[in-house]
Amino acid sequence: MRPQRSCIGGRPLPAHAALHGVEEMSQLTAKTRAQLRNAAFAYVDSKGRRRLPIHDEAHVRNALARFNQTRFEDDAARERARKRLLTAAKKYGIVPIGFVAGQLATERLEGESRARAGVVRGLPSGQVTFLLTDIEDSTGLLRLLDDRYANLLDDVRRLLRRAVQRSGGKEVDIRADELFAVFKRPSGALAAALAIQRRAGSRSWPASTKVRFRIGIHTGRPTLTDGGYVGLPVHTAARICSAGHGGQILLSSDAVRAVEASAPRNVSFRSLGAHRLQGLPEPLPLFQLEAPDLPGNFPAPRTAKGSFKPLDEPTIGAGSPKARTRSRSR
Repeated sequence: MRPQRSCIGGRPLPAHAALHGVEEMSQLTAKTRAQLRNAAFAYVDSKGRRRLPIHDEAHVRNALARFNQTRFEDDAARERARKRLLTAAKKYGIVPIGFVAGQLATERLEGESRARAGVVRGLPSGQVTFLLTDIEDSTGLLRLLDDRYANLLDDVRRLLRRAVQRSGGKEVDIRADELFAVFKRPSGALAAALAIQRRAGSRSWPASTKVRFRIGIHTGRPTLTDGGYVGLPVHTAARICSAGHGGQILLSSDAVRAVEASAPRNVSFRSLGAHRLQGLPEPLPLFQLEAPDLPGNFPAPRTAKGSFKPLDEPTIGAGSPKARTRSRSR
């Protein structure tokens, strides 16, 4: 078996060179390069340009180190070059562990990027309504359930995804106990929020625990990029969600205006006043969605102390908009 650490001219390589997988090698002169056949290169492009020489052990190791820095014409060309390089490595007894690990990592990142691009292509643009959720005291649930917490998260994600899909929404992101979804129709966000809270309150959870969701809803015009949504509307929706309590649905005034005309007759929007939310330039009017079968009494929103400002806006819905005028300051 060939030794894994090669020599040049009978002289062992320095340890640091072996560690980095790049060996000392003689530079190819133009004359020597011209004398090599195409088979001595891992990559020959459609115009005949030859890259990544693999005619000796030192150059194979160098090609392994430089492979990810090489620009290929397409994925097929990259795959052909990769196979030729691995064949040459095998010929010289090189075990390219680092190269293989790097390729796997690259393929995983490229796969994630393609998947993200596919998701983004299906997302609505223009005016949209965001829905964000998370679990209140998820750390406490983790301590209580220990190994069973992973199963609970699986159940939570199924519940959230089903509610969003059935209400015509699109999942933007889901991680740990948090969901970020978008709706072209504001009424869809409202329907999903109600479904989530109703299902969470009616089902049994492991170890008789209570799983309570905070939900924030905001309507705006974010920018849709190759990486997803960006802009103040995204930040606003996240802050509204964070201000809520488990079992509560909070909305911005923009979301209320967008959805009130199509809201079910038995729901209403209670004004909680304007609150200063972290990172937002102005105090934001918040409303609590109320329905007969959902909890209605919650502490004040979780915002900075002293940030509350009463509003004269009435509770909207459940009859004439002027019929009731409850507010948080009552």
